[in-house]
Amino acid sequence: MPTVAVDVGPDSKPATGNNSHAAEHIAAVAAYAATPDPDATADDIRIALAAARAAFADGRTRQLAWRKDQLRKLHAWVHSAEARIADALAKDLGRSPAVTLSLESMLIASETTHALENLDDWVKPKRLENNLFTVGDHIEVERAPRGVVLILGPWNYPLQLMLVPLVAAIAAGNTAVLKPSEITPYTSRLMREELPKVLDPQAVRVVTGGPKVAEQLLAEKFDLVFFTGSPQIGRIVMQAAAKHLTPVVLELGGKCPVYVDAGVAPADLRNAARRIMWGKTLNNGQTCISPDYVLVHRD
Repeated sequence: MPTVAVDVGPDSKPATGNNSHAAEHIAAVAAYAATPDPDATADDIRIALAAARAAFADGRTRQLAWRKDQLRKLHAWVHSAEARIADALAKDLGRSPAVTLSLESMLIASETTHALENLDDWVKPKRLENNLFTVGDHIEVERAPRGVVLILGPWNYPLQLMLVPLVAAIAAGNTAVLKPSEITPYTSRLMREELPKVLDPQAVRVVTGGPKVAEQLLAEKFDLVFFTGSPQIGRIVMQAAAKHLTPVVLELGGKCPVYVDAGVAPADLRNAARRIMWGKTLNNGQTCISPDYVLVHRD
């Protein structure tokens, strides 16, 4: 992964006299860096968390009508903001609008549609069978929201990996505090400025800043933490959450093999190789399931 946010994005190349696209990308990020959003303060974090807790406590998120309304509004925003989303990601990562549409916007829209189509069924109590110790009892499982969810997002899919977890949080009846990656400042600013106008501004809060802000957020008690990133930072997140006995969902990168079975016909090997390379180079390789090595038969 790149270590210098201003100089390199996962899809960009070093600027040269023959690479005007990369030069424009670096200039755009540098221009933003000249007037960055201020990091959230400790007071900002406490206010955001208090607002999210109050929204959960008043019971609004338990209402199916509220959840569906929020999901529909998010779905509509992803479509209406398509050009602004593409522009922000082009500035942050040098990514083309077509790739942004397929890897970010369409996936978010698909998740909202899936949640809306299945939410009525998801919330129904599930009847369990009786056993020897529960003869004569009526046993069922009722799914209840946890409370306030903290979502810490990465830079490689800076919108999708913030809003897809948000879809799940809203569908389950939770409120949420989002902390986008500081390495993608244009996308972070887009979420900070537009989501409060689209979604319930008390129930969904966006807090921006760098590692210090993330550290301050993790010092607070949340009811669930969703983190996407490296195993190294995942350990830090898990350790911080453990102090409050807060459950975590960690989506971490790893070493991903591709297995090519001996039964693949020789005529299909070229096709297989092309598809493996497509997976490897997707998003310039900055994907958690990007192939790292290939396992093949010796013969």
